[in-house]
Amino acid sequence: MTDIQHLITPALTFSGVALVSLVCQLSAWRLRLPAILFLLLAGILLGPVVGVLSPDEFLGDLLFPLVSLCVALILFEGSLTLKFDQLKETGSVVRRLVTVGALVTWGVISVACYWLIGLEPGLSALFGALVVVTGPTVIVPMLRTLRATQRISRVLRWEGILIDPIGALLAVLVYEWIAAQSAGDSGFIAGLLIFAKVVCYGTIAGVAGGALMATAMRRHWIPEYLEVLASLTVVLVTFTLANELAHESGLLAVTVMGIWLANARGVDIEEILVFKEHLSVLLISGLFILLAARLDLGALLALGWPALALLLVIQFVARPLAVWISSLGSELNWRERALIAWIGPRGIVAAAVSALFALRLEQAGYENAALVSALTFAVIIGTVVFQSATARTVARLLRVTEPERRGVLIIGANAVARALGEVLQKLDVPLLMVDTHWESISQARMKGLRTVRGNPLSAQVDSSLDLTGLGSLLTITPERERNALLNQHFQRDFAAHRIFTVRNERSGANERLQISAKHEGAPLGPDGMTFSKLSSLISQGARFKATTLTEGFSYAQWREEAGKGRTPLLALTPERRLRVFSPEQTIEPEADWTLIYLETATENGKASRESESAENSPQTAQ
Repeated sequence: MTDIQHLITPALTFSGVALVSLVCQLSAWRLRLPAILFLLLAGILLGPVVGVLSPDEFLGDLLFPLVSLCVALILFEGSLTLKFDQLKETGSVVRRLVTVGALVTWGVISVACYWLIGLEPGLSALFGALVVVTGPTVIVPMLRTLRATQRISRVLRWEGILIDPIGALLAVLVYEWIAAQSAGDSGFIAGLLIFAKVVCYGTIAGVAGGALMATAMRRHWIPEYLEVLASLTVVLVTFTLANELAHESGLLAVTVMGIWLANARGVDIEEILVFKEHLSVLLISGLFILLAARLDLGALLALGWPALALLLVIQFVARPLAVWISSLGSELNWRERALIAWIGPRGIVAAAVSALFALRLEQAGYENAALVSALTFAVIIGTVVFQSATARTVARLLRVTEPERRGVLIIGANAVARALGEVLQKLDVPLLMVDTHWESISQARMKGLRTVRGNPLSAQVDSSLDLTGLGSLLTITPERERNALLNQHFQRDFAAHRIFTVRNERSGANERLQISAKHEGAPLGPDGMTFSKLSSLISQGARFKATTLTEGFSYAQWREEAGKGRTPLLALTPERRLRVFSPEQTIEPEADWTLIYLETATENGKASRESESAENSPQTAQ
């Protein structure tokens, strides 16, 4: 223990790790880079470089059980996102990437690790399984700055979501095989029997835990406010009991439990996913700083060129081969395949699981086990840094970026938002609608609108929100303060002049109690157009409609004919750029512009009567 470590108390260490975690998360948010990069670099700086943080001496005998429980929770929350019906919806390319592609990646990396690094076959196979995983925590920040086409973004996003539990399960199975082999003194057959026992008990315990939790939620044995606590407790109990029944089967058990619970019918796991969000921010940030502080930089640097060669194989051989095989016969062109093959940063699951396995294998007598963790962390840092720095340039060279963000993010799926969304969708304007209310979201989905159910201010939804191709924000909710908060939150993703909100009436006359208008974004529509007024008009039969101007039918003529029954709100230019009518912005629509306006029920009736009159006129009859 160094002199500096003598001066650092446990309380100071805990608070310091928490502070550094917060700084890392804020840095990642500001720079739009994966948070894991900052967390790992901070851990390396505090641990091997400066020497002020030594997890082994700080936590002592608690290090192993703490990391074990944290990894169990990470695998559980990852497996909660694996729904079998999503495999059907994501397309053949994604399905093959997370199955055949994962096996190809595993095989290539395992062989490369064996030949280049010299690790024994079992550890090489374990390393290959660990670095199969990408994950949404590293993919999403990269996609936000990349602005790739929708097909590319969709493939990369879904691959990151689905490969987390699948890759983790593969790594767990490989590790269980190594552990079984080391415990089987009678040779291959004994090792195979131990492996079968671990898989059997782990699967049974996982299914039992998942079925118990699903039944309890379905029959309301647990009040809603205790569901998060209950799920956390069942995960920890399942993990511990599985390990008691068969040594090292706990990780497999919690992974199976999460998959079972995610696919259980009649069970709403939305509240449990909140647990995943809080866990990721609160617990995992500190965990990765501790894991990175344990890295043996000397052993990693001693590998020299072989480690760099291994990273090149992962980037330029394993990933392109897996993408090529997985995309055979698909609609992706060679440019899209090339960019998907270029992007494959490794993430949180790889770092956490590798650190735990290294600890366990070291205890089992594997001398080179620490290299597995060190190599995994090196691959994470190398892929994140290299791909974050080059992906945007490669995408531009391949000409597979969105030419312009012409779509719209709509916060709110109420009747007003749905009516406007229908018109925008008919005009082929890309849109995404976000709301917390299930009934509103379900009605929007019935109309074919692209939706996300969740709170956009939550870390979980915010980190996974696909803003590709969306350049404008419309907040359409009846809550004035919430609209303002949302507008402030999304200023990092949208330019200030592209953020608009439907105004809400001020409650009370005391200005000291009112939120400032400068925080609300530009008003949507003319002065006096409030959410309550829009909602009232829609309920009375008003409809959003669209019309295209021509050389013979100018905007001035349209305004003259429209009268008071039609209110323009949006417009599309001939280049399909969205423009918003607002008191803070002047718009002069020209020929070939498409106006999107609100037509009142009175005007609807007048237009209908004129149409009927024309159909019944003598000229029409002839």
